Parts: sequence; structure tokens; C-alpha cells
Amino acid sequence: MKTTRSRRPQPAIAERKASERSAQAAGAGKRTGGKATGEEFSTRNPAYAKPAATGANSRGGKPAGEAGRNPAYGKSAVTGAKPRGRNAASGFAEAMPEQSRGGRSGRGAPSPAAPESRMPRAPRSRPNPLGGKAERPTFEAYKAVAAASAGMAPEGEVRNKTKYKTVSRARRMQLRQGSVRELQMQKELRERRVATTEIPAERLQKALAFTGYGSRRAMEDAIAAGKVSVNGKIAALGSKVSLGDEVRFDGKKVVLKWPDRLPRIVMYHKQEGELVSRDDPEGRVTVFDRLPRLKSSKWVAVGRLDYNTSGLLLFTTSGELANRMMHPSFEVEREYAVRVFGELTQEQINEMLKGIELEDGTAHFARLEKRGGEGFNHWYHVVLKEGRNREVRRMFEHFGLIVSRLIRVRFGSMTLPGRLRRGQFHELTELEILGIMRWAGLKINGRQADE
Repeated sequence: MKTTRSRRPQPAIAERKASERSAQAAGAGKRTGGKATGEEFSTRNPAYAKPAATGANSRGGKPAGEAGRNPAYGKSAVTGAKPRGRNAASGFAEAMPEQSRGGRSGRGAPSPAAPESRMPRAPRSRPNPLGGKAERPTFEAYKAVAAASAGMAPEGEVRNKTKYKTVSRARRMQLRQGSVRELQMQKELRERRVATTEIPAERLQKALAFTGYGSRRAMEDAIAAGKVSVNGKIAALGSKVSLGDEVRFDGKKVVLKWPDRLPRIVMYHKQEGELVSRDDPEGRVTVFDRLPRLKSSKWVAVGRLDYNTSGLLLFTTSGELANRMMHPSFEVEREYAVRVFGELTQEQINEMLKGIELEDGTAHFARLEKRGGEGFNHWYHVVLKEGRNREVRRMFEHFGLIVSRLIRVRFGSMTLPGRLRRGQFHELTELEILGIMRWAGLKINGRQADE
């Protein structure tokens, strides 16, 4: 059977505790660091001297009597409540002179001046002058500190009036990978280049626009202003450039890019509420914000769709291909699915196929088919061979019918895939692009086949 023996205190611990008690009794606490007693420290630093009225040490020593109690540490003389919070208990720091608020460098040493670029501090709670619970900082104080740290202007001022918008890029439609033979053919077409001897001279504004300096109209204005020179001479409208010519824009040398490979073609499922424009002063979302970025060229939209129209929208890097597909002389078909409030009569259908007069001339549908509907909503599929502004909507409004939904489902030989969701894009493969170039009668660099 084990017996319990009482533990005796070790001599080292007992001696240490005895020395601590004797040190505290002698007034040489740890706060003085063993360098000076309280009286010597107060004589060296007047901020820590005993106030004459209360006879209490302002560093937190206990005063003698209720009347001389320090309101920053004891109970308030008005409410009898004790302030809460770390900052509420440090009220002596507000009455302390600036030079006596020492930092880590040494107690009582003046702190270095804070630089102007220093981040603003968050607001802290302030002691209540009437005692009781400390006052919490207001929401306006936090808002002002956040605005100052972010470099924003105070409330009521507008430092930058530019509208910023956050637009996510469109996602690519997922497809299965082709066979090994198809992948090899696509790689060969991707790496094929046109010989330099087969690249003809090009109009200057067209070459600059293809390089990415701006639109053709903007380049024409720059040429007319005398900002462009070719081989050391100021260029004029209608000038042509060839491979090897030295072109300068505003005195800076321009490295022209030439169409020597297959272009890129993208099918995009446009959503309602997107604008077919490169820039909008109102800050609305444009389709070019959603497309994948290009490094060496730019996207050219094949036709347009209204702000409230959705469906198939084509983009390419070849201006010749876009012009051939858009120009009315080529009569490329555009098919739309239309939902209207109401129903067309047979007489109205015949009149739409024959032609009706609009503000900008006669318009007619190449085909018009009924696709069913319920109640007041009826669907129709119409085919046009031109692309005027709001032509489909205006033709139905001619008979008092309002188009509630308009979707482009086909452009030429390209049909909107069923798997292509709204806001997604699908980039055609090199084999598909080669077929479209042959259909348009163009070479791989966008020139006509008979040239």
C-alpha cells in the first residue's frame, strides 16, 4: 500500500518568491526596469509625476480617497460606473504630452513623425465623459477610413467619372476531339502560309486596320491629317503599300501584318441585353467584351443583331469574308425564329412574301413558315436575304403585330448548334473554315480565287 507524502517546496522556488516580495516591498518593481524608483522616474519624466490635487500617480496607482480617484481607472464620480474596454481605461494617454508617448524604442522617448503615406488607423472606441460604457465609433467613421485607405474621394466628390464594368468572358462549347487524321489535317492547315510573292499590294487604310491600329474610317482620317508616311513621303488617300515598304504612323515605325493564313471564325450565341458595338458611352455590355482576346488581329462582326435580339452571331478575322457574307449583292440567307402576339392571316402572309413598303424601301421575306403556338403567342420562321435595321420587327409591326421574341437560327450555311447555350461560343476548326472559304470563293488569305 502506497503512502502519500506531502511535497515540500524546493529551496530555489522559495528563495525566488521571497526575493520578488522583497523587491516589491522596496518599490523596485519590474515596471521601472530596476533602473530607477517611482520618485526618480517621475522627476525625470514630468508626465508621470503625481498630480497636486489628487496626490495619486497618473500611471494607475491607487489614490487615497474617493474624491481623488482617477476617472480613467476607477468609478465615475457622476454615474458610479466603471468604463469598459482597453481604450476607455487608457484615458491618461489623451492628457499626456506628445513627447512622452514613447514607442518601443524607449519609455518616454518621443516617437518618430509618421509619414504622410501611412495607412489611416481604424477608429477606436472613445471614453464616455459621463462615465459608463465607452462610445463606439459610428458607421461614418469606418466609411471614411475605408475610403481614405482605398484612395477614394470623400463623400460628395467624384474623382473619376469613368464607368467601370466587370464582364466575364464567354465559355467555349465543349466538343469531342476528332480523329487522329482530322487533327493532323487541321495542324497542317494551321501552319500553312501563303508565299510572299502571292501577297498583292493593299490599300494603306486597310493594311493599318488589319494590323490593329483602328477602323478603316479612323485610318482614313489619320491619312487625311497627314499622320501616315510611306517610304519617307506623306501618304494620301488611296495609296497602296506592298510587302517591304516602310510605313510610319505619327513618326513611329509600323510593322504591318499581312493576311497570309486561314482566318478564324467564331459562332457566338448572343444574349438579349448585349450590344453589337466596340464601345458604348452608356457603359452597357458589348459582345466584344465577351469574346476571346486576340493578339495579332481583331474580330469583325458579320452583320448585327438588335439589343433585344438573341441568336447566332458570327465573327471572323477576315474583312473580305465578312464583306462577302454581309453585302446584299451576294444574297446570303438569314433565318429567324419569331414569336408574336397574335396570328397572321393568309392574306398578310402573301403580302409579306410579295413585298410591303417600309420607310426605307420595299421589303419582303424569301420564305415564311408557321411553327405553331398556343393562345396569343404564335411562332414563325422567316428568311431574309438582306440585313436592314430592325427589318423583321418593322414588317410585323406593319400589320399591328408586336414581336415578343426574335432569335437568329441560321446565317448562310451555318446553323445555330443546339448545344451552344446562350453566352457561349464555338470556334470553327480549320477544315470547317476551309469549306466556308471555298463556298465564298476566297483563298486561304481572303483573296478571291480568280485573282
